[in-house]
Amino acid sequence: MLRQVASAILTYKNLYKGVPLQLLKRHGHVWVYRSPPAAAPKSHLIAGEIMGGFMWWWILWHLWHEYEHITGEYAYPDPSLWTDEELGIPPEEESY
Repeated sequence: MLRQVASAILTYKNLYKGVPLQLLKRHGHVWVYRSPPAAAPKSHLIAGEIMGGFMWWWILWHLWHEYEHITGEYAYPDPSLWTDEELGIPPEEESY
């Protein structure tokens, strides 16, 4: 008897009485368990390929035509030719 009363009280309709059905249904994603997910629309795949191709074109174009961004615009000086004075190193004092 107690089991029947509890099951009647805890039924789906009684628990969620007054709650809009839109709150109970969640359609934000596709449920996938041990099956492949739903395929993306073909237009999304084509748009992704076009944007990816444009991105690589942009990167390679600028690497070829503006390589100074990576290598620098001027030749790097040889640090072994710098003097102590240019480096800001005080002269050594001889103390005998």
